[in-house]
Amino acid sequence: MQEEVVDVVEVDTEDTSPVVAPFNVTEEERIRWFKGKLPKFVIFDSDERAQRFHGRVLEFFDHECETQFFMTWISPVRSFGSREFLSMESVFRAHPRGCLMILSRTMDSRRGYRLLKPLQDRGFKVHAVTPDLSFLFKNTPAEAWFAEMKKGIKDPGEIPLAQNLSNLMRLAVLYKYGGVYLDTDFIVVKSFSGLRNSIGAQSMDAEVKHWTRLNNAVLVFDMNHPLLHKFIEEFSLTFDGNKWGHNGPYLVSRVVQRVENRPGYNFTVLPPMAFYPVDWTRIGGLFKKPKNHADTKWIKAKLLQLSGETYGVHLWNKQSSRVQIEEGSIMQRLISDHCIICKDIYSS
Repeated sequence: MQEEVVDVVEVDTEDTSPVVAPFNVTEEERIRWFKGKLPKFVIFDSDERAQRFHGRVLEFFDHECETQFFMTWISPVRSFGSREFLSMESVFRAHPRGCLMILSRTMDSRRGYRLLKPLQDRGFKVHAVTPDLSFLFKNTPAEAWFAEMKKGIKDPGEIPLAQNLSNLMRLAVLYKYGGVYLDTDFIVVKSFSGLRNSIGAQSMDAEVKHWTRLNNAVLVFDMNHPLLHKFIEEFSLTFDGNKWGHNGPYLVSRVVQRVENRPGYNFTVLPPMAFYPVDWTRIGGLFKKPKNHADTKWIKAKLLQLSGETYGVHLWNKQSSRVQIEEGSIMQRLISDHCIICKDIYSS
């Protein structure tokens, strides 16, 4: 599929900074401040390009798509770097006939098109599409929440609203269309084709072998799945923009804890080794080269472990984005094994 590519005026101005609320203000002051900033948050717009969203999705995901993947990108296009590109490459290395759609106004532009073109030129199906949030949230429990937010009468909280919008967008797009959602700091290491209606545990209680926290960086669900509906409902009813993770990892953990033993919910909680084989507190170790024989032995053992039940590795960008990838490290091996173009392999 080839569409016309147009420049998006807001491409370098759509930033999260205009909607990062000032600290140490009252809720009323923050709502008043947010209402004044709303025109700058163009992701809310349902302009002509956004209104084509549904048609573009249906046209893109045709019968030739082996698996349909989604990512979101609400940051400026200039921030989409080598780490994010490697995430896309790994998707296609494991799924040559997969299709990847990036929900992003900034990437749906000439500059974004140029970033994706190297993969498209190699026959991989990847496309950035401006989302229509009003359409995405329509007829879901998020519809009323979004209407209040668009009017500027709801407290966005101190956490950047873009982060929480991404938490909601991933739930809504899977609810509407089904497929796989991936964060852009996730390296796919093997095919997802055997997965269905799955969410990953971030941590487990070793004694009772039961999860203690889930994460929403990877979601695999059918369209209209009841658990997704519950997630969206929970987001709308308990939204709190002041607590990190409340509307994301903690949200999916709360809901699953309530419904996992109820009838009518058909889903699987995968162990940490599936998507989160390395905890965020230890992610830096994957980037370091071996310094002695013991390190070399550990790296070989870890790579063998990852080649088993691991579908991918979440890189915890908040902790690792500035860590240099050293030659001989586990990350260097993972990337070289799962990239396609392999450009700027050691860049963060």
